[in-house]
Amino acid sequence: MKLLLLLLNGAKLGKLLTGGTMLLSVVAYAFVFGWRYAAGFVGLILVHEMGHYVAARRRGLDVGAPTFIPFVGAWIELKEQPRDAETEAYIGMAGPLAGSLGALACYYAARATGSDLLLALAYAGFFLNLFNLIPVSPFDGGRISAVISPRLWLLGAPLLVGLFFWRPSPLLILMAILAAPKVMEALRGFRSAEQQAYYLADAETRLSYAVLYLGLAGFLAVMCHELHAELPRAF
Repeated sequence: MKLLLLLLNGAKLGKLLTGGTMLLSVVAYAFVFGWRYAAGFVGLILVHEMGHYVAARRRGLDVGAPTFIPFVGAWIELKEQPRDAETEAYIGMAGPLAGSLGALACYYAARATGSDLLLALAYAGFFLNLFNLIPVSPFDGGRISAVISPRLWLLGAPLLVGLFFWRPSPLLILMAILAAPKVMEALRGFRSAEQQAYYLADAETRLSYAVLYLGLAGFLAVMCHELHAELPRAF
């Protein structure tokens, strides 16, 4: 955790402007994927993060501009924490929704122009937002599923393990370390009155978020499956 905090603090030192960390990310990704794909990919991440930003501002929270870390992603700094799980879910859902719209725009533009680059970006956008819906914190899916039932985090943990065995990645190890405290909370149960009050929500709210969450996850899964079959021919 100390290493992670040092990493985050180091990123903040470089955040003179959001554009500075964005440019750093574009340069880093360009060495691997080329500058056009890198610019488009970072742009899709920005759209995702701005969804969170706008949602947080709409709920009256003080929030900082997005910060980017190459090959890790980006985040917005909530300078004050949500008052309840519904607010947290609202902010969490806004990122994947905005990001999915950005990916969908790339998809339709690719169909209209026949651009292989835009098709690849669309796939990346759909997959990135589907990945973010894994139901365990610090993923957006963990923030959304918390208002449905925090015990859904117990489903997210084996998903992370399965993803690691499928495609081993240091990022997944980092996410598992960050997720561990929340998984332990779900195992122990929420005993304090403060915790119980935070996750309290009526049945209509839980159902609304469940329908939206499952609907978005299903849509993204279908789009990823459809485009994956085309990518070998495109790239």
